[in-house]
Amino acid sequence: MALSGRQRDFLRTFGPGMLFASTAIGVSHLIQSTRAGAEYGFLMIGVVCIANLLKYPFFEFSSRYSNVTGTSIIDGYGRLGRHFLIMYLVVTLASMFIITGAVGFVTAGFFENLFGVQFLGIWSIVILFGVCFVILCTGKYNTLDGVIKTISAVMIVSTTAAFLIALTNGPVHQTEQHIMPEIFTHAGILFLVALIGWMPMPVDISSWHGLWTLERIKQTKFRPSLKSTLLDFNIGYLVTSVLAVFFVVLGTYLFFGSSEALPNNNAQFAEKVVTMYTQTIGSWNYLIIAAAAFSVMFGTIVAVFDGYSRAVQRTVLLLKNNSKDVQNASEYRKIYFIVLVSLAIGSSILVIPFGRNLKELVDFATAVSFVIAPIIAVFNYKLVSRKYLNDGVPPVWLRALAVAGIIFLTGFAAFFLLIHFLPGFVI
Repeated sequence: MALSGRQRDFLRTFGPGMLFASTAIGVSHLIQSTRAGAEYGFLMIGVVCIANLLKYPFFEFSSRYSNVTGTSIIDGYGRLGRHFLIMYLVVTLASMFIITGAVGFVTAGFFENLFGVQFLGIWSIVILFGVCFVILCTGKYNTLDGVIKTISAVMIVSTTAAFLIALTNGPVHQTEQHIMPEIFTHAGILFLVALIGWMPMPVDISSWHGLWTLERIKQTKFRPSLKSTLLDFNIGYLVTSVLAVFFVVLGTYLFFGSSEALPNNNAQFAEKVVTMYTQTIGSWNYLIIAAAAFSVMFGTIVAVFDGYSRAVQRTVLLLKNNSKDVQNASEYRKIYFIVLVSLAIGSSILVIPFGRNLKELVDFATAVSFVIAPIIAVFNYKLVSRKYLNDGVPPVWLRALAVAGIIFLTGFAAFFLLIHFLPGFVI
C-alpha cells in the first residue's frame, strides 16, 4: 500500500523522539524508577507522573524553537544576551562531569554483569569511555544509533511484557516487619529530589533534542512542519513517561514490602534488575535482557558524550563569534574533540571517590540536575515568547503548565537546599 504524502513526511521526521526515549530509559528508569517502587511502592507513581508533566514544556520548547527558527535553543540563549549564554555554559560545565560519571558508573555495572567481570573496578568505566570516544571520533555514531534504537525496542517490548505478567502474578508477599520509609525526612526528600531530577531527563540537557532534530534535518535534507516535529517528540516523550510508570510498578510488585533490598553495588544492582525480568518472563530471557539492558545504557552514555560535546562546542563557538552563526568545520571538530577528551578524563576521576556506592553517586548527580533545572526552565520559557517565535508560540495551556513547572522546580529546589544545609528543618 502506497504511503500518503503526510506519512512519508513523518517517516523522514521520525527519529529524534525515539532517540530521546532510548536515552531516557537509562538511569532514570532502570535505576531510579525501580528503586522508587521497591522502597515506596505505588506512592511514587504520582511523583513520576507529576515530574513528567511539569517538565514536559521545557523539552517541548526546545523542539519547537529548533523547528521554527532552524537553530538550536542554545543559539536562542545567545539571542537573550551574552550573559545567558555564559550562564548556560557554567551550568553545563558544573553538571556534565557528574552526570556523565554517574551514567558511566551505571553502565559499567551492566557491562560487568553481562560479561561476568566484577574485578575491573574503575577500569570498566575507562574501557567504556574509551570505546565511546573512538565511536564518536570516527563518526560511527549514526550506525550505532540505528542498532541502539532496535535494541531499545526489544527493551521496551520486554518491559511491557514484564509489567503485564507482574500484574497477572500479583505483588510479592510483604513481611510483617516491613515499614515503609518516611517521605518527609532528610533522606526521603533527598530521594524525591534524586527521582525528579532525572525524570525523564535533566532539564539542563533539553537542548539536545533540538540539536538532534537539526541533525535529522541535515541527514534527510527535509524540513518538517512544526506539527510533524512535535508529533515525533510527543511520541518519544509519551513512551518514556509510560515506561517510567512500568518500572515503578515492577519495583513495587517484585520488591516492595519483602525482606529483599536492592544492592548498592553497581554490578549487583544490574544483576538484580536483569533478574527482575527473568522472575516474570522466564529464565530463558536472562541473556537477552542482560544484553539489551547493557546496550540501552551504552547507547545512553554515547548519547551523553555526544550531547554534551555538541552543546559545549556550540556554546563556545557562539561566545567566540559574539553569538553569530559559524560554519567552520575544522573549528567545530577541534572543540568537539577537546570536550570529548575532557569529559572522559574528568568523569572518570570524579567517579573514583564513590567506590562502588551506586546510590550515593546517582543521588548526588540527580540532585545537582534538580537544583539547576529552574535556571534552564526559565531560559526555555523566555525563548518561546512571541518576540522570538512569532506564529510558533505555544498555546496558552502549555505556557501555563510551564509557569507551574517553574514554580514547582524553583520552590522544591529552594526547599531541598534549605533542608540540606539545615538538616533539622525537616523532622
